[in-house]
Amino acid sequence: MRSFRERFSTPLTTRDVLIRLWVLAWLTFVWVLLWGDFTIANVVGGLIVGFLIMLLLPLPQVPVEGRLHPLSALRLAGRIAVDLVVSSVQLAWLAIRPGPPPLSAMYRTQVAVKSDVVLSLLVNAINLIPGTLVLEIDRVRRLLYIHVLDVGTPQAVGRFRHQTHRLERLFIRAFERDDDWHPSDFHVDDEHDAPETTGEPEERP
Repeated sequence: MRSFRERFSTPLTTRDVLIRLWVLAWLTFVWVLLWGDFTIANVVGGLIVGFLIMLLLPLPQVPVEGRLHPLSALRLAGRIAVDLVVSSVQLAWLAIRPGPPPLSAMYRTQVAVKSDVVLSLLVNAINLIPGTLVLEIDRVRRLLYIHVLDVGTPQAVGRFRHQTHRLERLFIRAFERDDDWHPSDFHVDDEHDAPETTGEPEERP
């Protein structure tokens, strides 16, 4: 963590200034909401409190290593929405259908996303899908351990594998295209440490 003096001696970029102004505006807005009355005094008080919070409790910088592609991001959002609907219907059917409960398993897969930010977004997207939950993340080797409901047939395993790989590709197209990728000082090159994985499920009772 940088010292108090280093934070002030480091020159700010335009992006840094815009982010800090946005955070200050948001903190001021929250302060006014807490007081429940929009007055000049509350706005000024919110600005002062927000400035002190940013000064004394600064958030760590999030490295930006790629570039956002709006059209690809819209396609990604649409795909997530479709997966949510389809998976919800499938989960509802599993709950009401006659017969034994579905077989669940631990699915291990290695992803090709590079930045920790995009990895977090991918994990959140997988967790949004009903019936799936990321239980463990190996950040260095980019391994995800996912609990999956209904893997009783090879077709079900194949569908889930296709679903996760499709999400991974969409995230890369939206945020991490090779032409836009510029690793930050915080990025760890772990290509030599990553094992070969096939994404086969590991069954759990």
